[in-house]
Amino acid sequence: MVEKSKQIGSATKAIHAGEESLPKTGPLAPPIHQNSTFRFATAEECVSAFTDEDTGYVYTRWGNPTQSVLERKIAVLEGGEAALATASGMAAVSTALLTILEHGDHVVAMDSLYSASHNFLDKELQRLGIETTFVDATHVNHIERAIQPNTKAIYIESPANPTLKLVDIAACAEVAKAHNITSIIDNTFATPCGQQPIALGIDVVLHSMTKYLSGNGTVIAGIIVGSAEFVGESKKRVLRNFGGVISPFNAWLTLHGVATLPLRLERHSANAYQIAVFLEARQEIEWVRYPGLPSHPQHDLAKRQMDAFGGMIAFELKGGVKAGERLVNRIEICSLAVSLGDVRTLICHPASTTHSQVSPEVRRHVGITDGLVRLSVGLEDAEDIIADLDQALSRASC
Repeated sequence: MVEKSKQIGSATKAIHAGEESLPKTGPLAPPIHQNSTFRFATAEECVSAFTDEDTGYVYTRWGNPTQSVLERKIAVLEGGEAALATASGMAAVSTALLTILEHGDHVVAMDSLYSASHNFLDKELQRLGIETTFVDATHVNHIERAIQPNTKAIYIESPANPTLKLVDIAACAEVAKAHNITSIIDNTFATPCGQQPIALGIDVVLHSMTKYLSGNGTVIAGIIVGSAEFVGESKKRVLRNFGGVISPFNAWLTLHGVATLPLRLERHSANAYQIAVFLEARQEIEWVRYPGLPSHPQHDLAKRQMDAFGGMIAFELKGGVKAGERLVNRIEICSLAVSLGDVRTLICHPASTTHSQVSPEVRRHVGITDGLVRLSVGLEDAEDIIADLDQALSRASC
């Protein structure tokens, strides 16, 4: 098994990490253990599995061999001690936060977040007596000023969904450590091949594995990466009791996706840069946000903390909602769909889809304008995606 301490490349880790050596007659790829429970040979063996889980598996809500391979692999890729796979990205978000928080606690969170994460922090935690203060985390001093005596977590995304805003991850982690607060980042947009938050000092990393880690639009899954202690608490105290466990089949599908992640991210990033340059030159577009463009307000920060700029682009169409409707109604290769990180190029209008449950006031405050379009650049030939956008923009402006 490839250990995370070994100085090997991300492509080698993505293929080999977490996979124990198999006998000559064993499978080359990790098999799927599609079962709910596990059989014991003796009463003593059963008791041992309940008291020391390292000795065996009991029940798939407690753990599964296929899930374990996936967890070890992502932990190695992210540079964490351990990982916990979940049924969805939101199961990862809620499990991680509920591991830390209880009634009377407080969270400082970035104001520009994935809408379901924002709603969980703003509404669901509030029902449990947990308050959240949302701040513009692009200025780390805003995070520090919002900290209260009962603050237990700092929660950020970088790049943020869908605004592509960045947070100075190392500076944020430094603030959290100075105040003995757990720092959490959603690293879905960047992936572990594009950004290493744990190496920058962050405590807990989350992913919606539905996106880049699986990469094919066939899986709903999430994962938490952090210290062995934190992951153990998340598993025993929260995930088992709330039940947001990943299915063995989804864990197995995700393993197939992770093996090609480094290669895919290279292509996503190369395509996205070409397309961002094309979009920036179009008269129908007000502005383009892509971390790899010199025009991105935080381009220098992106160069410092990102190894790849990823496949996500945000741009503002002149003409607002109507212009956006005309554009997406005229695309031919790009797919009008929510989600992201797929091999296919996906385009959506956040204000009317992914962030429609966020109030218009909050959307405007964080920069999710009515004309903002989110583009998840896929693995098609860049020239074909550009040609598709070119004809759609030209026809949409008529």
